[in-house]
Amino acid sequence: MADVNSLPLADTEDLEELYEHRRVVADAGQNPMRVDKFLMDHLRDTSRNRIQKAAEAGFIMVGGKAVKSNYRVKAGDVVSLMLDRPKRDWAIVPEDIPLDIVYEDEEILVINKCAGMVVHPGCGNFNGTLVNAIAYHLRDDMRYDPNDPEVGLVHRIDKDTSGLLVVAKTPVAKTSLCKQFFFHTTRRTYNALVWGPFAEEEGTVTGNIGRDPKDRLRMEVFPAGSDIGKHAVTHWRVKERFGAVTLVECSLETGRTHQIRAHMRHIGHPLFADARYGGDQILRGELTASYKAFIRNCMELCPRQALHAKTLGFCHPTRGMEMNFDSEIAPDMSALIDKWRKRV
Repeated sequence: MADVNSLPLADTEDLEELYEHRRVVADAGQNPMRVDKFLMDHLRDTSRNRIQKAAEAGFIMVGGKAVKSNYRVKAGDVVSLMLDRPKRDWAIVPEDIPLDIVYEDEEILVINKCAGMVVHPGCGNFNGTLVNAIAYHLRDDMRYDPNDPEVGLVHRIDKDTSGLLVVAKTPVAKTSLCKQFFFHTTRRTYNALVWGPFAEEEGTVTGNIGRDPKDRLRMEVFPAGSDIGKHAVTHWRVKERFGAVTLVECSLETGRTHQIRAHMRHIGHPLFADARYGGDQILRGELTASYKAFIRNCMELCPRQALHAKTLGFCHPTRGMEMNFDSEIAPDMSALIDKWRKRV
């Protein structure tokens, strides 16, 4: 089954919604059976290992709730395979879209994504995506098929987040990189402009991240160690203080959906201009008309969450050497920071 076989090994950064790809209803005479074995009996074009990986990633659900491989299916259970993209019944078409390529060799491609670019087709964005641009860039590489799940994107960042991404040109490269992301051996730092001052210079946020039951497009933070959500750890340190807002560097131990956005909001520091997490309101500062006008101008200058994936490090999938990349902060966010700097 292609959908299961294409399941990424790593958690994704940009998981806006889950989509049902397959559904199996256990009949009235069903004896209790492990869900991985149950699905093996009904999805004959995949492997048990892939089904178990899907369960580990939270993509196997019973009655709308994620279950592990050892869940025992009972009569009447509705078992669904959910993936982080719609069922694809279209082909990815190469499109001549400019790319900011930071590094390229025979195995990998490192790209500095601009803000506003959707990473993967879906949810009404079936063209103009990063995947379409990559397909055009590699159109003469006979090894690279943009519709083959064994190559391509290894991880994602949100549409309105700028910064570094790595792409695998070969199956060997993708397998290696996916494992590195899955076992959290990659190194990533983000720069974020957040609301409010910090009393300390650095700190750590630990808390499970799962979907907000009241808003499926937003993530919520739950107590660490609970059975809700996935374990997530974000380290932060102050880079520059501007009074009402602070520029921080965030490094990730884990790579959960909207991790930085949700964790920063959880500790009372939503990202500046982040509409989904409340950062598009004036949360600190004066109540004067001039200050309100200043904030309005800032949000017009950078009308998206002020978040940039600045550095990325990993082990080269075939050469074995450590690779580290750094990128300039996106122009809109850089201009926003300069505007605050001048005000201070």
